[in-house]
Amino acid sequence: MNYDFLTDEDLLKYAFPEDVWFHVDKMSSAHVYLRMPKDMSIDLIPTALLRDCAQLVKANSIQGCKLNNVKIVYTPSSNIKKTADMDVGQVGFHKSREVRLTTVDKKDNTILNRLNKTKVEKYPDLAGELLNREKEEREERKRLLKEQNKKEKEEILKKKEEAEIRSYSSLMKAENMTTNANATEDDDDDFM
Repeated sequence: MNYDFLTDEDLLKYAFPEDVWFHVDKMSSAHVYLRMPKDMSIDLIPTALLRDCAQLVKANSIQGCKLNNVKIVYTPSSNIKKTADMDVGQVGFHKSREVRLTTVDKKDNTILNRLNKTKVEKYPDLAGELLNREKEEREERKRLLKEQNKKEKEEILKKKEEAEIRSYSSLMKAENMTTNANATEDDDDDFM
């Protein structure tokens, strides 16, 4: 979570595509980012975790913290659109169907107290994390490509060997052949 609208821009710029962005709908608030595993969909966020993030966003909104039934919008960070003509902190969405809404009926102090007790403030190198992630993804793609090339070469060799077995080329070699031209009497077959 961030408290400064200037760092919102960095969070947007360096977010992973599957990170989930939370914000109070149509009001000023802190941005909360949920780092998701690569294979997890936004629809699979556990209800308790979704509730925690929504309470955190509501509590850190100047207007939203005073109201009941506050709508919280959340979407994958890859769906957030930021154009040059937008004000600092203002965002839009690429696809509105990827935007989800949840409502926080009222402030839940038990959730907020639990979150504050376990809070750890970190100031990560967002650009460095994204570069490391992209490097790991490139290395994984290279590894998969090498495996695929290796399998293709093995398959080509196997097909070549099978074709060679089916052909008569190994039987029709000069060293395996004999001729009757140099035949001796011992070579004659007596058919009768």
